[in-house]
Amino acid sequence: MTARLECTGLAGGYGAATAFRDVDLAIEAGTIEALLGPNGAGKTTLLLTMAGFLPPKAGAVTVDQKQLKPGRPSLANKAGIVLVPDRRNIFTTLSVHDNLKVAAHKGGPKPDDMLELFPALEKRWTLRAGALSGGEQQMLAMARALIQEPKVLLIDEMSLGLAPLIVEALFATVDRIATELGCAVLLVEQHVGLALEIACSASVLNRGSIVLRGPAKELLNESERLEAAYFGTAESDGS
Repeated sequence: MTARLECTGLAGGYGAATAFRDVDLAIEAGTIEALLGPNGAGKTTLLLTMAGFLPPKAGAVTVDQKQLKPGRPSLANKAGIVLVPDRRNIFTTLSVHDNLKVAAHKGGPKPDDMLELFPALEKRWTLRAGALSGGEQQMLAMARALIQEPKVLLIDEMSLGLAPLIVEALFATVDRIATELGCAVLLVEQHVGLALEIACSASVLNRGSIVLRGPAKELLNESERLEAAYFGTAESDGS
């Protein structure tokens, strides 16, 4: 099958500093790729570059075989890439409903449609987003992304600071988003085991390079190999 999202030879960073280099990724519609690695590996910078918020230093990003113009977040969004950042970026002074209304587009899903995936938000519908719990805010951030009908969903540290039961529920929702809505999902996550359980494939980014890649279920059963790549004690196996 043709990849929905593809990166070839992608390199990026801030100013003169390069945070990642030579990244090749291909994610098909309806599948999840887990992007793993220690803090400072370049994962968030990679997502920001894919979404157009940072211009790449080299390489290209394509959606449905159409190359995106570098450093243009509005065009990346128009092509179907939507980023759920680790800081969630919701409007804390607006209600849950109004947060979704602002993100919706003409002819697309309505705010109420998001309740099928996130029913817990119904009781908070008229509440200011700033008054929500951390888990509810993450649900709202995800709903704001989905109401834009993404082809590609980039999710950065979804579980950060959340209770285990909320984390498990969110992972189950991400699985539904891929399988039922057909999104190509790139999931950056510190909960390695949970990420590998729902992912189709996984890559480990360490010191700016992909050092390990393979089917998620295989990596889940090869803990020593995975740990060596994650902590930087293994030879590169990123091909």
